[in-house]
Amino acid sequence: MNTKTLVSLSLLTGIGAVLHAVIPGVFLGMKPDMMLTMMFLGIILFPNKKNVLLLGILTGVISGLTTQFPGGFVPNLIDKPVTAFLFYGLYLLTQKYSHSILGASVLTAVGTIISGTVFLLSAFFLVGLPGAFVALFAAVVLPATIVNAGAMFVVYPIITSVLKRTTISEAVTENAS
Repeated sequence: MNTKTLVSLSLLTGIGAVLHAVIPGVFLGMKPDMMLTMMFLGIILFPNKKNVLLLGILTGVISGLTTQFPGGFVPNLIDKPVTAFLFYGLYLLTQKYSHSILGASVLTAVGTIISGTVFLLSAFFLVGLPGAFVALFAAVVLPATIVNAGAMFVVYPIITSVLKRTTISEAVTENAS
C-alpha cells in the first residue's frame, strides 16, 4: 500500500468523521452518514481490495463511536465493511460510467441505500429498532441518499481536479490498474 494513498484515505476518513460527528441525529437517534460519501469517494479514487477493507473497517469504527443511535456501534461495524465491498463490486461493474460526476453520484445514492438497509437490518436483529423499519428508512435513509448524492456531485469534481494537479494522481492511476 502506497503512503500517498494512505494519507489521502486518512484525509477523506478524517473529513467524513468530522462531518459525521457534527451532524445531529434527526429521527430517533439516526442521522445522515456523511462518512459514507467520503468512503465511497475513497473507493472510487483508490479502487483496491485492501483499500476497501481498510476504509470499511475504519469508517465502521468511527461511525460506531460517533453514532447517536442507541446500540449503534455493532451495526455500524457490520454495515460499513459490507457496504464498502458491495459498493466496490458495483463500482467494478459500472467502472465505465463511475468516473463521471453523474455516475459517481448515482453510485453514491445506491451505496447509501445499501448502507441504510444493512444498518437497519443489523440493528433490528441485534439491538432492536426505536421505531418502525419503514419509518426509519423513509425519515433518515432516503434523505441521506439525496444529501450524500448531492455532496458527491459537488465534491467529486473538486477532488479530482485537485488530484490532477498533485503527485497523488500517480497513486490513483497505479491503484486503478
